[in-house]
Amino acid sequence: MNTILWAAAIVLAAVFFTSGTLKVALSKEKLRAAGRIRGRDGAAWTEEFSPVAIKAIGVLELLAAIGLVAPPLVGIAPVLVPLAALGLVVIMVGAAVTHLRRKEHPHVVINLAYLALAAVVVWGRLAVEPFTA
Repeated sequence: MNTILWAAAIVLAAVFFTSGTLKVALSKEKLRAAGRIRGRDGAAWTEEFSPVAIKAIGVLELLAAIGLVAPPLVGIAPVLVPLAALGLVVIMVGAAVTHLRRKEHPHVVINLAYLALAAVVVWGRLAVEPFTA
């Protein structure tokens, strides 16, 4: 189970490190342009958010990504792992609500998949195989 939880945490960290970096590094307009892939607008949601809110979401995603893997690797405060995963659960609830409101159903499915994966990490690291430190 430890291997599965590590794999889930690493996948989530990679996804949200990339996503958060893009939100922090790119302007709202460039993020929107980068989201246009094969005629689809994957970043249309940015219309509803200010540049500051987008940057804040990006910073939270970066912190969660770091919090999923860094604490147990350095042996300091590994309890941060389930807390970081819980933060991603909250972010994904907000993302799913935003995409539902915009009727972007494929995005909702992706949000729910990440939410489920993060919930598994929360549950696994709190109840099944917590870090001991």
